[in-house]
This record gives sequence, C-alpha cells and structure tokens, in this order.
Amino acid sequence: MNRVLATLATIVATTLAAALARAVGVDFEIPDGGETISLAGFAVVTGFFAVVGIVIAVALRRWSARPAERFVWTAVSLTAISLVPPFLVGANTATIVALVGLHLLAAAVMIPALARSLH
Repeated sequence: MNRVLATLATIVATTLAAALARAVGVDFEIPDGGETISLAGFAVVTGFFAVVGIVIAVALRRWSARPAERFVWTAVSLTAISLVPPFLVGANTATIVALVGLHLLAAAVMIPALARSLH
C-alpha cells in the first residue's frame, strides 16, 4: 500500500470508528476545552499525523541504515505517548476508551504500511 493510500485508509478507518462510537453513545466531549470533537476533526487530525509519520519515514529512509526498524520503534513510541492526553483532559470513561482505541486503530493501519514501504 503506498503512502497516500495508507493515509486515506487510516483517515477513513478512524473517522468511521469515531462515527460508530458516537452512534453507540460516546459523546467525545472534552470538558477541559469545552468542546466536542467532530468527525471532521478526527479526519483532519488523523491526516495531519499520518503526514507526520510519512515525513519521519522518508527522513529515516534517507538517513538511517535500518529505516524500517527505526521507524517502527519511533512510531510505536510516539503512539504510546499519544495515549496519555485522553486521560488528562477530564473526559468521561467512554470518551477516553474511544480515543485510546482510535489512536491504536490509526497506528495499526499506518505503522505497518509505512514500515513495509521502507523495506
């Protein structure tokens, strides 16, 4: 899967999963910010960070002797860090669980696709 298709697949998967979560009652309200995350917001943020992943992959391909290995290590570390903020914003349990799941879903789609592109 090329990088653009991986990005689109990640955006679609994450946005559809967020829509499904919303349909079963997850409100995605972030009390500390006073907002509710929109489906468009999920798509935009997912796309942005997918592009960040692509930039990291391209840089590692250019400057690393083992780009795939380094990319996976870096991406998994960044994914782990991304799991922290949902716990810090004062959201309810359903929103926290859904946000963590969405982060993991995006990583599960994007990381293997980019790692394969580095072999």
